[in-house]
Amino acid sequence: MKRLSYPFSPEAVRELKVGDMVLITGKLFTGRDAVHKYLHDGNKPPVDLKNQIIYHCGPVTMKDKKTGKWTVTAAGPTTSIREEPYQWEVIRDYGIVGVIGKGGMGQKTLDACKEHGCVYFHAIGGAAQVLAEKIKSVDGLYLEEFGLPEAIWELTVEEFPVVVTMDAHGNSLHKDVEESSRTALKEVL
Repeated sequence: MKRLSYPFSPEAVRELKVGDMVLITGKLFTGRDAVHKYLHDGNKPPVDLKNQIIYHCGPVTMKDKKTGKWTVTAAGPTTSIREEPYQWEVIRDYGIVGVIGKGGMGQKTLDACKEHGCVYFHAIGGAAQVLAEKIKSVDGLYLEEFGLPEAIWELTVEEFPVVVTMDAHGNSLHKDVEESSRTALKEVL
């Protein structure tokens, strides 16, 4: 088990390899379809994304009417391939060092990870409540006009569990599985 703590150093991220189980402690920013398209279209992000991690997640949240503070009750990963048209540019243009989601991403993102020192982390789908327990605070809400699931949530997490499935060296567990599955299918047919 490896640990990655905020502030995330590019050197520590580059040391991670496909298959590494990692516990992340520190800051994460959520970002889904609306955020990625917004950034792709040339809009300035409301937060500094350099050396940050973007979590493909639309958290389920509740706001305390007395304190005005937000809590996260569910925070499962969103299917990442939807961000493939934009993710490589977000990595390149904003200097993010990590992406968390589920299901993997394509060749453009893999190439950007290698070129810019980023990794793709797989979070466990179906564990939204367990993952929410790892969120210690909501520290900001940005682009609320996109709707709460599509907004950027700034979260502080403690020992958030992920697995590296695409690394900064051009390795992709998703690509390997796809290739071996294709070979097995040809043999069966």
